[in-house]
Order: sequence, then C-alpha cells, then structure tokens
Amino acid sequence: MNLYFFTLLTADAQSNNVFRNLLNIDGQTFLSMIPYLINFVILAFLLTKLMYKPVKGFLQSRTERILGQINQAKSDSDKAAELKLQYEQQLRSIEAERDSIIDEARKNAAEAGKQIVSDAKNEADELLTRAKANVALELERAQEEIRLQIIHVSSAISERFLKRAIDAKDQDRLFDETMAELEEMAWRS
Repeated sequence: MNLYFFTLLTADAQSNNVFRNLLNIDGQTFLSMIPYLINFVILAFLLTKLMYKPVKGFLQSRTERILGQINQAKSDSDKAAELKLQYEQQLRSIEAERDSIIDEARKNAAEAGKQIVSDAKNEADELLTRAKANVALELERAQEEIRLQIIHVSSAISERFLKRAIDAKDQDRLFDETMAELEEMAWRS
C-alpha cells in the first residue's frame, strides 16, 4: 500500500508542475497576448451585435416552421382518421345495401320459382286433361269402328247363311271363322 500511495503522490506532483509551467507567464508573453485578447473581445462583440439577432431569428423561424409542420401533420392525421371513419361507414352502408339487395333478389327468385312451378303444374294439368279427352275420344272412335266392323261381319255372315242352306256343322264352322276374324280385327285396332 505504501508503494501505491507513493505513486499517487509522484503523479500529483508532476501534474502540478505542468499547471505551474502553463500559468507561469512572464511579462513579455503577457504583453504580446494583449492585442490578441482585444481582437477576440472586439470580434465577440461584433459577432454578438451583428449575428445574434439574425441567427436567433433564423432559429426562431425554423422552430416555428417545424412546429407548423408538426401541427399540419397532426391535422392531416386527424383528417385522415376522419376520412377513414367515413369510408368505413360507407363500406358498412354499402354492405348493408348489398345484403338487402341480395335478400330482395332471393325473395324475387323464390316468388318467380313458385310462379314457374305453379305455371308448370297448371300446364301439366291442362295437358293431362287434354290427354284424357283425347283418350276418351279415341276410345269412342275405336268402339264405333268395332261396332261398324261387327255390323259388317254380321251382315257378311247373314249373307252367307242366306246363300246356302247351312247345317249345324257348317254353322259351327262359320261361327268359329267369324269369331276368329272378329278377334283378329280387335287386335289390329
């Protein structure tokens, strides 16, 4: 510890010598420094008088301009936030309008679908009614045609019976032939 203390004292003594040498100014050096000091004071005074107000004004205007830009940025940011809210409200109203249009279109499509189904059902009923009427008409025509053919066949049988004297055997054979012809005519129509 003594060695450390001795080193500190030595270093302190050396630094004091440096300061003493620095502040140890003789008269000749002091007299040669006076014009420099006077020039420095005059220069400081002139710079203060001539440059202080312009520099201060420049710094003040720069500060005001920066504050103005900050205020402008804040107002622009507020306007942008307001516009964003307006656009979001418009988007919500557009989405609501879109939803109502879609709902209306669905309702119209459902009504149109019901109307189409109703029209198709009515048309199918009309077609069925016409088909039934056509079937009934065709049935009447077929019955009339069969009646006419029976009359025709009956008259042909009568004619044959009258032309010859028929015995029971011939009569049975003619009856079977006539029945076969009638059955064959029924199958054709």
